[in-house]
Amino acid sequence: MKITYTLALLFTTLAACNNNTTQKNMKENTYQWPQGVTPPVAATKEHIRVIHGDTVTDPYYWMIDYFKKGPDSTQVVDYLKAENAYLDTMLDGLKSFRENLFTEMKKRIKEKDESVPVFKNGYYYYTRTEDGKQYYKYCRKKGSLEAAEEILLDIDALAEGHAYYSAGGFTISPDNNLLAFGVDTVSRRQYTIHVKNLATGEIYDDAVRLTSGDPVWANDNKTLFYTANNPETLLSEKIKRHVLHTDVQQDVVVYEEQDKSNYISVGKSKSGQFILITSEATLSSEVRFIDANKPESAFVLFQPRLKEVLYHVTPVEGKFLILTNKDAKNFRLMECPLTQTGVEHWKEVIAHRTDVLLEDIEEFKDYLVVEERKNGLMQIRIRKLADNSEHYLDFGEPAYTAYTSGNPEYNSTNLRYAYTSLTTPGSIFDYNLFTSEKTLRKQQEVAGGYNAAEYVTERLYATAKDGSKVPISLVYKKGFTKDGNAPLLLYAYGSYGSSMDASFSSARLSLLNRGFVYAIAHIRGGQEMGRQWYEDGKMLKKKNTFTDFIDCGEFLVKEKYTSPEHLYAQGGSAGGLLMGAVVNMAPQLWHGAIAQVPFVDVVNTMLDESIPLTTNEFDEWGNPKNKEAYDYMKSYSPYENIEAKAYPNLLVTTGLHDSQVQYFEPAKWVARLRATKTNNNLLLLHTNMDFGHGGASGRFDYLKDVALNYAFLLALEGITQ
Repeated sequence: MKITYTLALLFTTLAACNNNTTQKNMKENTYQWPQGVTPPVAATKEHIRVIHGDTVTDPYYWMIDYFKKGPDSTQVVDYLKAENAYLDTMLDGLKSFRENLFTEMKKRIKEKDESVPVFKNGYYYYTRTEDGKQYYKYCRKKGSLEAAEEILLDIDALAEGHAYYSAGGFTISPDNNLLAFGVDTVSRRQYTIHVKNLATGEIYDDAVRLTSGDPVWANDNKTLFYTANNPETLLSEKIKRHVLHTDVQQDVVVYEEQDKSNYISVGKSKSGQFILITSEATLSSEVRFIDANKPESAFVLFQPRLKEVLYHVTPVEGKFLILTNKDAKNFRLMECPLTQTGVEHWKEVIAHRTDVLLEDIEEFKDYLVVEERKNGLMQIRIRKLADNSEHYLDFGEPAYTAYTSGNPEYNSTNLRYAYTSLTTPGSIFDYNLFTSEKTLRKQQEVAGGYNAAEYVTERLYATAKDGSKVPISLVYKKGFTKDGNAPLLLYAYGSYGSSMDASFSSARLSLLNRGFVYAIAHIRGGQEMGRQWYEDGKMLKKKNTFTDFIDCGEFLVKEKYTSPEHLYAQGGSAGGLLMGAVVNMAPQLWHGAIAQVPFVDVVNTMLDESIPLTTNEFDEWGNPKNKEAYDYMKSYSPYENIEAKAYPNLLVTTGLHDSQVQYFEPAKWVARLRATKTNNNLLLLHTNMDFGHGGASGRFDYLKDVALNYAFLLALEGITQ
């Protein structure tokens, strides 16, 4: 259910036009959608749900059959194919426009490129891409960037013959001779772990299936720890230990999670000294650890889980650091000895602050780097451990994203961080912790050219109905006139405490260059304004997420950035739930909405514990077996609140193999909307029959989905070139 796109090439016909002319043309142009095309009509079958004395009929419940019964459920597949055919017919006149948009966006991508090398344990690691190739090569050089290149994995070659291919979790053994990695070829986030001998090129027979794709090496260079998933629910439920060249079926379970609401994972400290198992739900967590030199030892419990207490452990020189919300809503930093880890031994290092969310730390031998969030924006704080002197990095833009990235060396005095904004392409900086010198190592290059000075970014605040100030980040092309005639796409997510920070997208230029304003609503349910911001947008306060988004839309209309005739909404996964809720609650506010892999059948999904991730989500949405939770989620669940009224134009997308929001949720939603709504506005469903939650895996193919979304929006504005 979780979740959460990526500089400028203008058509020559638009190059000479300013935004005033573009907006004028939008009012004059109309696109003629096909008339008289009959949409699919889904079959109805009797299904009744009775719980808490409430009886509900669900005539489209049968669409779950493919998930429950497999490929033999041809009626489900036939319906999804019929919806795809209907979409193709309705968008037939936009076929060349979609192809042009795809080509335009693809041309902005520098095809032959290389990442900034990351130094670890004597080697520089990097990826590089080649002209025309969808994937990449994972490479390294020993000791110097002038050394000979060693291609560790050729993902382009490995992906041949696969509609989808995702490789990750790359982990090099301490002796630098072995590479463990995970592969998913279905897009259900279920990885098979492989091990490659980097000296001989041999990929061992040790294929470990149904994992989270997170292999971790012990220091003996032969033992791997990994997370094993339940084959039906896909829940992460066991941590196992595998010894190379032994039978995978005999792998030892070193930890098994009994609480189905918890996610579990295994990792290794940057110092290389410890292997740690983390079990975490929305409200509580606990950690276990062993010495990485003793892989067969029993894991030691750091601190038993406490009610509504989260904690994360970071081993540093001679002690543990603990990031926790114990008696600290916005988290604080504690420390304890290596041998006395219970909460009674925790000592405060950085105190709690009501106006600053302490998000993460990056440990070095002599420095501590702290990631914080204040007024909805990230800050990077640097502390020298010798004397606790501190300073902050300065970013100088009204809305941006900044975070530490690529710092595997514990003994380094160099901090690497990433930076981007709505107008600044993704940038990688090196910051010398000792001299405070900052070096730009790489900035995303926009093929064809891009001038940030041609675009304007703003940070606004809408007032919610309860008086809360909701941040909005937006960007548009210079020349924009605030007269209510411009099209505006408002995006949000608003769940799981995931903050949607402002970032650059070269693809988005295709909207901005055609007169669109793009805005992000930092609504409750995210964590942009602190932990309370998240807690006020979950469980029995979830509706704040939806009303915040509506309030942001109304604010942008009031301030004449757009009007309901030109206002569009977009969200995916839990953000797709947001889309379903706001078109039910305020359909008149939007001209159109894009709901990507939307979580719209909340009650039925949360009642079915066989559906992947359901039990993990009880602390986010509630457990509908509890009447209070049932009544509340039923009051907002998009599928259950469809009414006979006019709805905006809708484009809904899903994936047949989605492991997070199963295909049947958006399919049922569309079927019921089609049978109930009172107007003739577009209602289109696109099901990708090959992929899952995240869409295509190639670096170009995903742009086909973006082109579909943009063509839908632009055509509604009468723009088809």
